[in-house]
Amino acid sequence: MNLKQVILVRTDLKMSKGKLAAQVAHASVEAALKSKKYKEKLFKAWRTIGMKKTILKVKSKEDLFKFKQQAEDSSLITALIQDAGHTEIPAGTYTCLAIGPDQEDKIDKITGALLAL
Repeated sequence: MNLKQVILVRTDLKMSKGKLAAQVAHASVEAALKSKKYKEKLFKAWRTIGMKKTILKVKSKEDLFKFKQQAEDSSLITALIQDAGHTEIPAGTYTCLAIGPDQEDKIDKITGALLAL
């Protein structure tokens, strides 16, 4: 079984590399924790095979919400991240969305047309 997690990042925010890395990490960890709670067997398998992740670009907050809805409609775990506002962007700004971990083909049906960051 091929498993992965994807993290969608807003490119319109123009975050620095460090800020972007922190937001991606928040999303990945949050989704992994949800997965461990609700899909423990799948989470353990994903962890065992190396925790594959792909970071993809989206253009806007609206895109994040569109992909979040599509993922949830397909029974995928999601984690939508809002920034705390301590550094570069205003508090409450939606920065990224993690989907999965789950079956790669199930995630690719939703995010397969997006480009890598």
